[in-house]
Amino acid sequence: MFLSREIPSLYKDGGFFYYSPMIRVIDLGTVEYGEAWKIQWEIRDALIGGRGPETLLLLEHPPVITMGKRGADGNIRIPREFLEARGISVIDVERGGDVTYHGPGQLVGYPLLNLASREPDLHLYVDCLEEVFVRLLEERFRIRANRDKGKYTGVYVGSDKLTAIGIAVKSWVTYHGFACNVNTDLTPFSWMVPCGLADRGVTSLEKLTGEKQDMDAIKRDVARLFGEVFHDRIQWEGTYEREG
Repeated sequence: MFLSREIPSLYKDGGFFYYSPMIRVIDLGTVEYGEAWKIQWEIRDALIGGRGPETLLLLEHPPVITMGKRGADGNIRIPREFLEARGISVIDVERGGDVTYHGPGQLVGYPLLNLASREPDLHLYVDCLEEVFVRLLEERFRIRANRDKGKYTGVYVGSDKLTAIGIAVKSWVTYHGFACNVNTDLTPFSWMVPCGLADRGVTSLEKLTGEKQDMDAIKRDVARLFGEVFHDRIQWEGTYEREG
C-alpha cells in the first residue's frame, strides 16, 4: 500500500543483507516562510539533478498565511490591513489547496522525495502522508482519526482538521507537504475559510488532549512514523548548509 523503493539485495563476506534507503531529517527550528521555501527549492533542484539525499524538513513558521493554487481571496474574511498591522503576510505559493495559516506551535513538514525512484503516484503519496498522522494519533494518543478519500485531503478527528496537506511536484520530486496543529493558537483560522472548506473545523493536539504537547517528542514520533510508512531509514542531521 505504501511507497517504498525496490530494496536491492547485496552480498558481503558470503552473507546476505538488504540495503535500506535513507531519508535525512533536518530540524530547522523556527524559520521564516520565504527562507524555508528557498531551502526546499535548493534540495528539490539538487534531487532533480541527481545530487544529494532525499530529505524531510521539520520546522515551525512565524505567523503567515499562504494561498495555494486553488486559493480564493474571498476565503480570507478580514481586511489585509488587519493582518499587516500584526505583521502577518499573505503569500501566494505553488502548492495545491487553498488558504491556510502557519504559526508557532504548528509542526510543518516538507518532504523532498524522488517519486520517480519509488512510485510515481501522487494519490498514493498523499495517502502515505496522511497515514503518518493516522498512526501518530492512534499510537501516541489512542485517538481515532479519519480521512475523506476522494473529497478532501488531510487528517481529521470528527469533522475537524488536525493535519493539512498541500504538495507540489517538479520532475517527480516532491516539495511543500504537511502542517499539523500541535500547540497552535487556532484563533487565526477564524479569519479565513481554512483550506476553502466551510463545512469543516480545525483542531490541535493540545485541544484534543487538554494539555500542551512536547513539540520535540512529536517531531521524533513523526520522523519515526514517516520512516515506517515510506519504508526508509531515518538519519537526523543537525543543520542545513545553504548552497553557495
